[in-house]
Amino acid sequence: MPESQSKQSMDKADITGLVLAGGRARRMGGIDKGLVKIQDRTMCEIAVELLRPQVMEVLVNANRNKDVYAQLGCKIVEDELDGFLGPLAGLVSGMKIASTSWIITAPCDCPFLSEQYVSQMAAYAKSDVDIVVAFDGKRMQPTFMMVRCELRDSLLDFLNSGGRKIDLWFIQHRYATADCSSISESFVNINTPEEKDAAELRVAGNGKQ
Repeated sequence: MPESQSKQSMDKADITGLVLAGGRARRMGGIDKGLVKIQDRTMCEIAVELLRPQVMEVLVNANRNKDVYAQLGCKIVEDELDGFLGPLAGLVSGMKIASTSWIITAPCDCPFLSEQYVSQMAAYAKSDVDIVVAFDGKRMQPTFMMVRCELRDSLLDFLNSGGRKIDLWFIQHRYATADCSSISESFVNINTPEEKDAAELRVAGNGKQ
């Protein structure tokens, strides 16, 4: 597995953020998960606010309730491929309109995203790397990825050929795993009503968000 160990800085002007809110959320009963509230704010709103200071611009990938998401003050990116094809479909659409060299993703249901998320990922984005994927200390987190926008044609070809698994696309390119174990809370996501309740308790207990 290609991996870059040395650190470097990257200006946030080189990076567009993409919040992924275009899924079907089957485990949440099919509701629009990005609009589920943690206390008094939607999960997508929280994700946008956490990501916005770290990048040049934040885009939101959404396929439903686009007028509601637009109230967050972000450009809304709809999947250009039909059928709810997963996070890669949102990524390929975001890459089309991003004006930066790199794009970094975060799912909408990550209410504890670290303010160091982008800098930790960007530290592995060297000249010989095309994709950076987060590693939380135990496992890969493929929906948290940083990708060169010039790979859009490759990703579009992969999706049009029936490809869906993120890791199968990764291995076609030079990729690095970013050690994000120090910010492992960033990868706590909300997939069920029970996890949503637990997140609300955590937020209330910490006085956060």
